[in-house]
Amino acid sequence: MVTRVPPLSSRPRRSMRLLLASCAAALALAAGSVVPGNPLAPAPQEAQADDSGKTTLTVAVAQSVDSLSPFLAQRLLSTSIHRLMYDYLTNYDAKDNHAIPALATQWEPSPDKLTWTYTIRSDSKWSDGQKVTAEDAAWTFNKMMTDEAAATSNGSFVGNFRKVTAPTPEQLVIELKKPQATMTALDVPIVPKHVWEKVGDFSKFNNDQKFPIVGNGPFILTDYKVDSYVRLKANKDFWRGSPKFDEIVFRYYKDQDAAVAALRKGEVSFVAGSPSLTPAQSASLKTAENIKVNDAPGRRFYALATNPGARTKDGTKFGDGHPALLDQKVRQALFMAVDRETVIDKVFQGHAVEGAGYIPPRFSDYFWQPSADQKLSYDPAKAAAMLDEAGYRKNGAGKRVGKDGKPLDFRILCHATDPNDKAIGKYLQEWWGDLGIGLKVDCIDNVSDPWYAGEYDLAFDGWSVNPDPDFVMSIHTCAALPAKPKESAATDNFICDKQYDELYAKQLAEYDPAKRADLVKQMESRLYDTGYMNVMAYPNAVEAYRTDHIKSITTMPSAAGNIYGQDGYWSWWSAVPAAGASSGSSDDGGSSTGVLVGIGVAVVVLVGGGLLFAMRRRSTAEDRE
Repeated sequence: MVTRVPPLSSRPRRSMRLLLASCAAALALAAGSVVPGNPLAPAPQEAQADDSGKTTLTVAVAQSVDSLSPFLAQRLLSTSIHRLMYDYLTNYDAKDNHAIPALATQWEPSPDKLTWTYTIRSDSKWSDGQKVTAEDAAWTFNKMMTDEAAATSNGSFVGNFRKVTAPTPEQLVIELKKPQATMTALDVPIVPKHVWEKVGDFSKFNNDQKFPIVGNGPFILTDYKVDSYVRLKANKDFWRGSPKFDEIVFRYYKDQDAAVAALRKGEVSFVAGSPSLTPAQSASLKTAENIKVNDAPGRRFYALATNPGARTKDGTKFGDGHPALLDQKVRQALFMAVDRETVIDKVFQGHAVEGAGYIPPRFSDYFWQPSADQKLSYDPAKAAAMLDEAGYRKNGAGKRVGKDGKPLDFRILCHATDPNDKAIGKYLQEWWGDLGIGLKVDCIDNVSDPWYAGEYDLAFDGWSVNPDPDFVMSIHTCAALPAKPKESAATDNFICDKQYDELYAKQLAEYDPAKRADLVKQMESRLYDTGYMNVMAYPNAVEAYRTDHIKSITTMPSAAGNIYGQDGYWSWWSAVPAAGASSGSSDDGGSSTGVLVGIGVAVVVLVGGGLLFAMRRRSTAEDRE
């Protein structure tokens, strides 16, 4: 979730394979389809504008921004906003997630695949008028390679880089220490060198002091109020074509029922949920006038995480995690006392799939399930026996106690804004209570602080997974641990396991898609066996929007996918205002073809070529996710 959120997010899976693609063009003329990106698309019908003549798309979100700096941000909302602000070298096709050109129009590896050359497009410029060049990309990567703070969010992408240069304004060259399978999946926002080279301490700079913020994405960030809203205007000069809405506002609602009420009243155009709508909310909205509910397989997993003993890269221990959870038998016993079927049926009410491995079934190439003899099935009796074996037996009062006589009581971090956390927390208190274990469900607004401090026993966890699994797997490596105690870092849960790290290094260097997929599944198996993470469910993306505000919008994947938190900007870039309809409140209180969830339009899509490899991205659930 950390989303935890996560964060962040979001944060999917398409077939992972290397392929040599040549430039191609495709027409998407069927009603209900759009292309990720084509300036040749016909102009949409005019939507009713507000008094200023602007059409505004207002999105209700249940998460606030952690940082507007792409070097620090981890939450799904923040990383989603950065996709609107800054271009990446490559993007993902909305239909099937394969890599397509973005800031880079083409790329080519050397025969030994240790040198990658990218051609930077000549028709992209920063919002202050300066031309975007390969030097901006080189500076972004070099900063991450040399400044630990700048590597906070996406450092795993550059850890294997030997050297990055820009021989010409339109040529970027990346030299590697060893082969790296993610070179068309470098999910890193490219920032303007002439702006960011003036920044001093990257660990403290949140990119929220001077507006508008210079960017080159489909939208330009113009205003921001902490824990309230983020406002962006359409970038009329965006190389792929200007968005159809004049501006987009992400408005924060701590109370999800209030956000749903705002949708009903037309105060917002779209509700994403926390991270999804509850079954009751979605059921009530399905019968509401002018509202459409999108319920599709999601790109997230929902899990329980145990504190494995918080520590830094040099081994310094900190935090106050319960020592009993350092015992694998105890961890596995807890997970065997979790009834996943009840979680799916009673909490998600069928809007989810029972959990198993770390990557959702939406990404079929990497989806993994434990074997029959490996699976930690719901078995309270066996869980009790395992606790007995671990030395935690029941006393006369029915409480589990250790050899020191202390009762076995745990704390679990819960997101105050997530109703699923609260509901499942009550079930855990019942199930584990039957085992003689006490559980305090600690629901707070900000789970990140105690999480980073290692001051928890268990936590509700979840991430949005990207088409390429590298990032979401990297957050469990020893390299992701913090440099200092209680410091923000890439780690999800302080896991550091030698066997897992060895598998991670192998998959990163493996270009053969089938062999790489097998290595990733071995990593998932290792995570499962260690018992540090227990994936309970793969929730659907359940969200809703007003059809009298939004005429059509792209899901990802196009056949049946999410709108909010995509691996790209297709939803908000493609959204077409409804004709003669209110555009939603805009005050401060606030090819590939992609199938549109609304009324269709005909468009043309251009797909570029190069050596393509599919990609990734994560985000946390509170998204610390």
